[in-house]
Amino acid sequence: MFVAQELRKNNIAEYLLYMWQIEDTIRAFDCSLTRIKREYVERFDYTDEQKEEEIDWFGNLIRMMNQENCREKGHLQINKVTMQMLIELNDQLLQSPKFPFYNTAYYKVLPFIVELRNRGANKEENEIETCFNSLYGVMMLRLQKKDISPDTAHAVKEISTFIGMLSDYYKKDKEEGLKFE
Repeated sequence: MFVAQELRKNNIAEYLLYMWQIEDTIRAFDCSLTRIKREYVERFDYTDEQKEEEIDWFGNLIRMMNQENCREKGHLQINKVTMQMLIELNDQLLQSPKFPFYNTAYYKVLPFIVELRNRGANKEENEIETCFNSLYGVMMLRLQKKDISPDTAHAVKEISTFIGMLSDYYKKDKEEGLKFE
């Protein structure tokens, strides 16, 4: 919860990837709050009050996962809404003549997105979702200490830069408001 709050304020892309990881963490503990408390939360150097807040947060997430039928796979509605906001912002940035650097970054990663889509199961997936799925997939491979090819590393570096730019524009839009016209 504490990490999520900080990331949501400072980097929406990292927040979303973190929340996907939290969903998978909950699944790894069979959606059991007792296990999450005992085997996960207890490992953190939190005060008793912070641990209770963290446990409440996990409890709420588990409840939502049960209600939204995403115990096995899929994403919580709160995460889908965040993704949709990023998709809409991406569309606005691309349609506006005021963001040429963003347009350049987009067209630089587009071949990687097309290639990833052609290899993936969901060819109808939005381009921003494809970017996030590739970043998350590589993050999971790295956590498992699995090798990634140089081509994949290069693609992920470019996608990461692009998503970082989108995240920066998201933050700027929330703080100051972007003018698209």
